[in-house]
Amino acid sequence: MLELRLVQGSLLKKVVEAVRDVVHNANLYCSSSGFSLQFIDSSHVALVSILLRPEGFEHYRCDRNISMGINLNNMSKILRCAGNDDIITVRAEDGTACLNLMFESPTQDKISDFEMNLMDIKSEHLEIKEKYNAIVKMPSADFYRICRDLSSIGDIVTISVTKEGLKFSSTTGDIGAASRQNNVVDKPEEATVIKMDEPVSSKFALRYLKSFTKATPLSNTVTISLSKKLPIEVEYKIAEIGYVRFYLAPKIEDEVDDTEPKD
Repeated sequence: MLELRLVQGSLLKKVVEAVRDVVHNANLYCSSSGFSLQFIDSSHVALVSILLRPEGFEHYRCDRNISMGINLNNMSKILRCAGNDDIITVRAEDGTACLNLMFESPTQDKISDFEMNLMDIKSEHLEIKEKYNAIVKMPSADFYRICRDLSSIGDIVTISVTKEGLKFSSTTGDIGAASRQNNVVDKPEEATVIKMDEPVSSKFALRYLKSFTKATPLSNTVTISLSKKLPIEVEYKIAEIGYVRFYLAPKIEDEVDDTEPKD
């Protein structure tokens, strides 16, 4: 038996909206350590990892480890029926072929029930343990604007971390080229904090990074971790109860990639 009650139901809506354009079908895992999702996109370029810990729920019951295959677009359609202040309860019986979602208004005068069919999805849970050469923490709204602005100029961005700071540079497109450098500022809430063992510079597809920024409403800050020739990690912490992490493989010279997430 699985039963999860989330008082801040809008949080689940934001999480699903943040990842559904990167990964369409995925397995939701539930265990004593939390409610999680991990899956690689169809092009095997990006990976999404989500964790919501038990302490983030008003009620958390998971009698045994369970895996449920879901279509995130379908789940998004159902969650849009919930009000932003609604309490969301997620239930699944052992051996069931569907997931039950119940939405309650704060005064409990309105209750809506939905059932979503589950899918059989084969996937492998990956352990990601990498030592990063540089870790950058910056305002998530700033990262969103950078990805949005540079994607209108070019397709590829070079992210460089040096002792001078953090720099985003787009490749030359039909319009021209652009770059953005973040330096030290006096206001802590606007600061870009860098921890670096050695300088790093890697190229990434802007269309993916722009898609990752749909998680901006989840956190005021974003943590970007880089290592040479390894996937970038883009993490949005959800208060103290969990996170949404995106991983993206670096671009290789003369690489051709025709896949593209939706805007």
